[in-house]
Amino acid sequence: MIALALAIVVMLLIAGIGVPLGFTLLAVGYGGYAMMHPRGFDAANVVFGQNIIELATNFQFAVLPLFILMGVFVTQSGIADDLYETANKWLGHFKGGLAISTIAACGGMAAISGSSLATAATMTKVAIPAMRRHHYNDSISAATVAAGGTIGILIPPSVALIIYGLLADADIGKLFMAGIVPGLITIAAYMIAIRVVGVLRPDWLPPGDRTSWRERMRTLHQMWSITALFLLIMGGIFFGIFTATEGGGIGAGGALFIAILRKRMSWRIFLDCLQETGRTSATVLTVGFGALMLNQFVNISGAPEEVLGAITGLGLGPWGVVAVILCCYLILGMFIDGPAMIFLTVPIFVPLVQNLALGIPANELLIWWGVIVVVVVEISLITPPIGMNLFIIASMMPDLSLRTVYKGILPFFVADVLRLGLFVAFPSLALWLVRVMG
Repeated sequence: MIALALAIVVMLLIAGIGVPLGFTLLAVGYGGYAMMHPRGFDAANVVFGQNIIELATNFQFAVLPLFILMGVFVTQSGIADDLYETANKWLGHFKGGLAISTIAACGGMAAISGSSLATAATMTKVAIPAMRRHHYNDSISAATVAAGGTIGILIPPSVALIIYGLLADADIGKLFMAGIVPGLITIAAYMIAIRVVGVLRPDWLPPGDRTSWRERMRTLHQMWSITALFLLIMGGIFFGIFTATEGGGIGAGGALFIAILRKRMSWRIFLDCLQETGRTSATVLTVGFGALMLNQFVNISGAPEEVLGAITGLGLGPWGVVAVILCCYLILGMFIDGPAMIFLTVPIFVPLVQNLALGIPANELLIWWGVIVVVVVEISLITPPIGMNLFIIASMMPDLSLRTVYKGILPFFVADVLRLGLFVAFPSLALWLVRVMG
């Protein structure tokens, strides 16, 4: 336990000087394993090579760059603008309607993007200028986009669920199914939070312009491509027509077809999309290598057993242990960004959860826990002081200070904690579609 604590301190120090996360995890894991093993660096070299081969030859990993490519094509095709316009035509006339429309558009982007940061960055350019034109408070505008962006890692296809599935050896197709209902509940929870803010601070969220029914109906044709792509991917996985990996290829091809159909694709843009996908995939792969090496060090140090003993020694019972783990996640989320949390905590906490008598069937336990992990990672993305979505928005809108962005995040944080409790108390919310899927 002491060795692990020292490793975490060293890791934070290395990361603090600007070393990329993947190399930080790799250095700490490699050095820690060499120090703990009797054969020293000889053993560390063997394990290092095995880990690289294991991840590089894992056929499930192929799904990650494919869905990343799909998200890049979708962003390029200009779908975000159509999503926001359609949502605004139908919802914009309500008090806080533009903010509610932003959440709805973020949900649509999440269904075909899979990335929280991409969703937040895209919607920042689309939604915040529109809300400013209608005199919305900057704090609630920025916070709405930041919170809406987090939906991108829960509603499938989700990069976070893919990473969790690879680390926990869980079925990615079932994880995708499990994320749909919690994702819809998240959208509803954020919309309710906006309505509450509108009641308490009506000056922050003035109503927008009312649109005729003719105009509303006109915008619906813009949704066909988004709906068709989502139903194609998730329907194929649900009915067993193809696997999640095959769904990634079909989704990328479908997104490319949509971009071509919208005349938003050229050879230059196509090559840029491939390069962006390659860079992102290489970054995730590097972090994966480092995380696997760190996992080996964590296991040889005996930390999972010590953590389990310490938590269970509190005499809280199985669900009390779950509560302690979730509190650890919420605290970590204040200092560590979301993807790093998945890599760092899954090797420690998944074995603990598997040993708890929670009354959830063993074949469903890892699926439910995957949804819980992604939900707490969502919360970390908007939790000060290290909330990646908050930093993305502040960097893209230089006239918005971080303090301004922080001021509006409280309603969404409260909604997040409440829905997390809901998913813990009622696991069937995440498992219903999985059970139907069989």
